[in-house]
Amino acid sequence: MFEGSGKPFSGFSVDDLGKAREFYGQTLGLRVSEDEGMLFLHLTDDTAVLVYPKDNHEPASFTVLNFPVPDVEHVVDELTAAGVVMERYPEFTADEKGIVREEGGPVVAWFKDPAGNVLSVVEPM
Repeated sequence: MFEGSGKPFSGFSVDDLGKAREFYGQTLGLRVSEDEGMLFLHLTDDTAVLVYPKDNHEPASFTVLNFPVPDVEHVVDELTAAGVVMERYPEFTADEKGIVREEGGPVVAWFKDPAGNVLSVVEPM
């Protein structure tokens, strides 16, 4: 059905492309590019995520992008130093840094982009 259609990609909306470019490019240090009024987050050499402006944007109520990292605590410290605030959800027990280390689950911390979309840093299990 999709054979020869091209590589699938994911995307999500934001309310301010300039703020998104600054957050993803400068705060998170990702390589970003713009094309025809849309932003592309280059996560690996061959993986990009589309970020597009939407006038009536509503933040996703779920995690739209997970960043696997070898040491969540180290990355949380760097994010916090850059002014990023970790999210805390009542269904999870987080430590003072906002990191969840529940038995049987991954070590994870959630935060939001300037548009309110939920992101995470997570240690692979």
